[in-house]
Amino acid sequence: MAGTQDEEPTTMTEQDQLRVAVVGAGYFAQFHYDAWARIPEVRLAALIEPDTDKARATAARFQVPAIHASLDELFEAGAPDVLDIVTPPQTHLPLVEAACTKVSALVCQKPLAPSLEEAVEIVALARAAGCPLIVHENFRFQPWYREAKRLVTSGALGPIHAIAFRLRPGDGQGPGAYLDRQPYFQAMPRFLIHETGVHFIDTFRFLVGEVTAVTARLRRLNPAIAGEDAGYVVFEFAGGAGGLFDGNRLNDHEADNCRLTMGEMHLEGERGVLRLNGRGRLWLKPHGEPEREHDYTWQDRGFAGDCVHRLCRHVAEHLTCGGPLENDGAAYLTNVRIVEAVYRSHAEGKRIVVD
Repeated sequence: MAGTQDEEPTTMTEQDQLRVAVVGAGYFAQFHYDAWARIPEVRLAALIEPDTDKARATAARFQVPAIHASLDELFEAGAPDVLDIVTPPQTHLPLVEAACTKVSALVCQKPLAPSLEEAVEIVALARAAGCPLIVHENFRFQPWYREAKRLVTSGALGPIHAIAFRLRPGDGQGPGAYLDRQPYFQAMPRFLIHETGVHFIDTFRFLVGEVTAVTARLRRLNPAIAGEDAGYVVFEFAGGAGGLFDGNRLNDHEADNCRLTMGEMHLEGERGVLRLNGRGRLWLKPHGEPEREHDYTWQDRGFAGDCVHRLCRHVAEHLTCGGPLENDGAAYLTNVRIVEAVYRSHAEGKRIVVD
């Protein structure tokens, strides 16, 4: 169930803190500003946004001390340690190209790029510059998936043989779909899998292991958008497990906030089944026993269990203390390749082995 946590004390001096600048002031950027502002190791140094009204409103809300209309302006004033890119996918390549030799690390929202080729180029640019690139793929940082991973690792479910997610956020109906939050969704030629399904590709890999093959059938239900908004994808995993992503963005599910989990999951192993509902609650059914709620705590703050803060904190801890890093750009290309395999499977009407 949801819980509360005490705020972490801010004890670091400004000289010790990572200076973070954020590019963008759209709908989702608010969660990034809020997340960075709550991390003691971080100082929000600047925002970059050409829309003056958006920039001023965001700077005032999150107490960002400097506003710049472009990266050129930012770098003239002094490069930050970290640049966090929270803009639509088609802008990522030029932003990474302009920044990778000037900052110590880059964080970039997903989708990483409109195509696999551009994603590969982005990773290559950062690598050549010696600049760490972290993809802001936050679903695996949602508390229910972190707890599910802990249960899997502990052996509570036994060897995993199946995972299924039923996506039903209910936000994609009619001509006004997505216009109040992320209007560029309507024009994306690839939508359900490229923009949303990639979250669950990453989460499936996080919980079950590497994907070896996919079979997909996609379709468009809402004629107001350019891309697909419904479909089924069957996954095969290296360990022999199977997976199903059953998604459409038109229907909703039982939840107070349909965007909290965006749907419902079943994770099945030899020893039992773990079920996630739309309120972020987990239910465990050991084999041959009644289902019971699995109690764990999480903070109902920010976006989807405060997963943006969890990811930003993970990045800050890596950059200040070292240690392993999740969502490294080069490793993340596997997700992009699986996305391409899904679209190829749909186009060719056959099972595709993932390269």
